[in-house]
Amino acid sequence: MAILPTLRGPADLRGLGEAQLAQLADEIREKIIETVSTTGGHLGSSLGVVELTIALHRLLESPRDRIVWDTGHQAYPHKLLTGRYERFDTLRSLGGVGGFPRRTESPHDVFDGGHAGTGLSIGQGLAEARDLRHGLERIAVVIGDAALMSGLSLEALNDIGQRGTRMLIVLNDNEMSISPTVGAFSKYLSQIKLSSVWGKSKSAYDRTIERIPFVGATALELSQRLRKSVVNFAQPGQLFEDLGITYIGVVPGHDLRALLQTFAGALQLKEPVIVHVRTQKGRGYRPAEADQVGFHGAALPPMTAAFEPHANGGSRPVAPGARSRTLSSTGTPAPIGHMPTESMADDAAPATRRAPDAPTKAPNYTAVFVAELIEIARHDRRVVGITAGMPTGTGLNKLQAEFPDRFFDVGIAEQHAMTMATGLAMGGERPVVALYSTFLQRAFDQVVHDVCQNDQPVVIAVDRAGLVGEDGTSHQGMFTLPAQRQVPNLVIASPKDEQELRALLRTAFSQDHPFALHYPRDPGFNLPAVEPKVIPVGQAELLQDGSEILLIGFGPIVDRARQAAARLAADGWSVGLINARWAKPLDRQLILEQARGKRLVVTLEESVVTGGFGSGVLELLEEARTVDPAFREVILKIIGIPADRFVEHGSVADLRGLIRIDVDGITAQVRETLATLHAVPGTSAAKPV
Repeated sequence: MAILPTLRGPADLRGLGEAQLAQLADEIREKIIETVSTTGGHLGSSLGVVELTIALHRLLESPRDRIVWDTGHQAYPHKLLTGRYERFDTLRSLGGVGGFPRRTESPHDVFDGGHAGTGLSIGQGLAEARDLRHGLERIAVVIGDAALMSGLSLEALNDIGQRGTRMLIVLNDNEMSISPTVGAFSKYLSQIKLSSVWGKSKSAYDRTIERIPFVGATALELSQRLRKSVVNFAQPGQLFEDLGITYIGVVPGHDLRALLQTFAGALQLKEPVIVHVRTQKGRGYRPAEADQVGFHGAALPPMTAAFEPHANGGSRPVAPGARSRTLSSTGTPAPIGHMPTESMADDAAPATRRAPDAPTKAPNYTAVFVAELIEIARHDRRVVGITAGMPTGTGLNKLQAEFPDRFFDVGIAEQHAMTMATGLAMGGERPVVALYSTFLQRAFDQVVHDVCQNDQPVVIAVDRAGLVGEDGTSHQGMFTLPAQRQVPNLVIASPKDEQELRALLRTAFSQDHPFALHYPRDPGFNLPAVEPKVIPVGQAELLQDGSEILLIGFGPIVDRARQAAARLAADGWSVGLINARWAKPLDRQLILEQARGKRLVVTLEESVVTGGFGSGVLELLEEARTVDPAFREVILKIIGIPADRFVEHGSVADLRGLIRIDVDGITAQVRETLATLHAVPGTSAAKPV
């Protein structure tokens, strides 16, 4: 009898026996693989923490006790154990279960995760607040080995050790980033430190040694050095011990009995403790075990969703024709199809099923960007690439393959990436820092004070600009443009299509100022290749002339503006269209020439409207109105992402429709504005009907 569908919450785990818990682990893996094969999602990381999650929820009393997931993409088992089994098939879809912890979904989700390295600071804050009010709840943070090396995590570890904040830190080590254990001695020493006798005897021994006349202080110092050297030899966690955090490990991460025993002992300690757990990414699904990079992101290689229980925990794929559990979005059996490959790690893309003879998608903007960058680098040895733990996602792994000595992956440290790029530029190189828009937010201070204040020619490749879809609120690239518009010396550009992206990248290297190039995660328009030419900075493009309405688009939304213009023309309006290309500096001359005397000017951007591209055009028109009466009757409508709320998860197409920045929504908003103005085609701005 299946166990997972019967669980009402994590408290039910305490009534299960050891064999039932092993069965539950199999069921969780089966459900995750079955769902993710249809919806897409972070498969490998979640499969690796199944036993770890069961153990924590069996011992802790969530939501009274708090479990923080860093990074949140490993929280699928947690979601299944906390009341979201029935809705789990809606993972990452509009209105469905989010791909990261969401407080609005469940009281068991402590905070809205999504960015790596935040968990320890969140956990410490919860623990310190607990201690201030003399609470009793226990705090646990599950953090991956890569996130542990982020600057924010290291800062948090230092403070946690210094303050002695009581909390459990579970280090999920699935890449062997921490030094390996030397064997049984390490296990024995961990067991000693988990015992209450260890802490009491250690303190008593130190006090006794210190009281020895004349040589007490020296003897104590030598004794502590010896103890430290023994621990350092036996275990890989001396760094944490030096910071004041008790280190326990290494614990096998798929041995439920070992996890339960270790966590139970660690939770009894009155001090910060880190339990080093060795897990296998993709555990239970052989393709994911073999290809841990490919099965990390939310867009996965081709996979099946057929299962076979495994005696040691997890599941195994069975041969074609065997018991298949792949379901369609309606819950009915569906044929096994192909999931999108991680084409430049398009890890925000949903899983899609297409027939074998379906047309191939056009290359996405990331692929076009990196191909052009490599071509530029072949002719300019100064070009170097930098990313922050995302070489595949940003496409820079292609640059690394061709120019390994001109590529830097600094790990999850966007701040360091940006400042390092400044130094490289000062040394005569031409660095390109490729980051997702949502993660670039972390390095705002470095963009301002390091790159731009020093006016260094750093190219900031803003990947995933705009809506990214299923990863939801923490990943939408909607805030970067307004933040950057205020920064001196920074040039900001975005192309209308993939061929213009190539030209703008060439332009970035033709000038000597900081240059932010925004492009989405979308596929391009499959346009034929043209020779990329440098575009003068600040020069926009007039795509069509019109006498009544002017549409001005920034970025690939220009194509939607073109389609909306055709519909408005069918209504009888004379519509002009500008491809802005530049948010900073604006093409003042072209915009003012085309806006003069218009009944309505409409700006379009896939960014929050507050302080964004449209705001820049508004500032330009307001300045012109003070000196030229021809602009005083011009009305401006700004279309973009509303700034009063975060954008939820769902497909990009669904979200654009919801926000009304698809073709239908743009057309409707313009028509509504014209109706409000009581304007009809053929009527001048000065004489509305």
